[in-house]
Amino acid sequence: MKQLRYVTENSSFWEVDISTPTTLDGVARPLAHEGPLPLGLSRGTKLSRPKQIHFFQRFMAAPFLPCFSPNHGFSIQRALTLPFPNDWFTSLLGSFDLQKFVASVKKAEPSDSSFLQVIGKHLSDKSLYALGFCSEFLVTSNDTLLVGYESREDIKTARKKAVFHHKFPDHNLTLEAASPGLFIDKHGKYWDVPVSVAADLASVSSDSGASYHLCLQHISGSAKPVEGNDGSEVPASLLPGLSLKSAFSYKKSIDFWRSQAKKLKLVQPFDVFLSNPHVSASAVIGAVGTALFGDNALRPQVVDEQEGFKRFNLYASGMKSAIMGDLFATLSLTAHHGNFQRLLFDLSRVQLRLDVPSGSKFLSAAACVAQNLYESKQPPFQAVHALCPNATVSLQQQLIGPFSFRADSTIAIDLRNQEWKVNLENPVFAIEYALHVLGSAKAIAWYAPNQKEFMVELRFFER
Repeated sequence: MKQLRYVTENSSFWEVDISTPTTLDGVARPLAHEGPLPLGLSRGTKLSRPKQIHFFQRFMAAPFLPCFSPNHGFSIQRALTLPFPNDWFTSLLGSFDLQKFVASVKKAEPSDSSFLQVIGKHLSDKSLYALGFCSEFLVTSNDTLLVGYESREDIKTARKKAVFHHKFPDHNLTLEAASPGLFIDKHGKYWDVPVSVAADLASVSSDSGASYHLCLQHISGSAKPVEGNDGSEVPASLLPGLSLKSAFSYKKSIDFWRSQAKKLKLVQPFDVFLSNPHVSASAVIGAVGTALFGDNALRPQVVDEQEGFKRFNLYASGMKSAIMGDLFATLSLTAHHGNFQRLLFDLSRVQLRLDVPSGSKFLSAAACVAQNLYESKQPPFQAVHALCPNATVSLQQQLIGPFSFRADSTIAIDLRNQEWKVNLENPVFAIEYALHVLGSAKAIAWYAPNQKEFMVELRFFER
């Protein structure tokens, strides 16, 4: 659920692109957290990174946008928009490695040159710059084509990407080709694959009802870590081959309480999506199936022998091919107080989400625990731990006016730790500035301490 980096659409189960300052286009594709069954590559059309920077420059008096990543240090970005018709947005995006520049100036040996000459010499270092080109075509009112190119002096292979979006009345279609394609695993490590091609069709999600999702993805070449070559094993999802994923889910939302009190007259909320106090819950249950063809099918869903219980899997394999299926479920609880209209403390929001990404593992562990209890035996630790769903929590509190603080984190339970069994993993902290003149839009400055990443971005219509 981590809304800042792993944003979900309307509390559905599908993962969408992750925001990252590692590249100029600011997005990476997540990998599955549980074996080779990626539950989602779905993404809604959103403002591209060049358009975000252009918005900050034009309407928020921000000539440069800062970001930080371990790979490139502290950088500043700026976009130059080229004059084209309204249905054609073209821009040049530049990034300057400020941290590396300051470090190189400090290390410079004293010379007879003036200070300005020393600065100019270091500014000519091309390794301090990254340049990108982005062009977006509004082909029709329902069709958008984005073409991007990114080059950096210290990286041999330039990044190229083409993305096509089409909006059907009740579906979203996305076609994407990237070379190299950027992915991120559950440990926050980035991977590049030489060629990635994907076609994604997802039904438009709603507060309640059925939805489905189809995704076809082809990966060519050997995946490599973005930074260094530490010999890590390539994730199964990134091995060369073709994968066809399909999922069906049903969602039910319930309001336990929703405020009927009238809002302040003639006062527009800072965010219309955050102006209705309520306590609600939503549950999603579904099934997912995957067909694999190629090297990605040679590494099946490996079960660790140390799990301590027998695992039931729906899995069949052949000559470089495999078919597998599983169940998943999620439960979200939300408590919202305040209309986000007043100057102070008019918004407090807590959201807790419990995920069961693998129904087969959960049911196998439950059967093992039940059998051991029936036989008056102590259940194995691994089985008890497998019964604990993945938990994430999100807290948001208004500070003053349109500013609010937000913290998202995963809750990890370590039953072996005798002192403190609950830990927070992968936290993300953010300051949000609501652009209330636009109804529901926000500028977000977030920091992820585990990944040591910082980024400023723009979001629209996000709850």
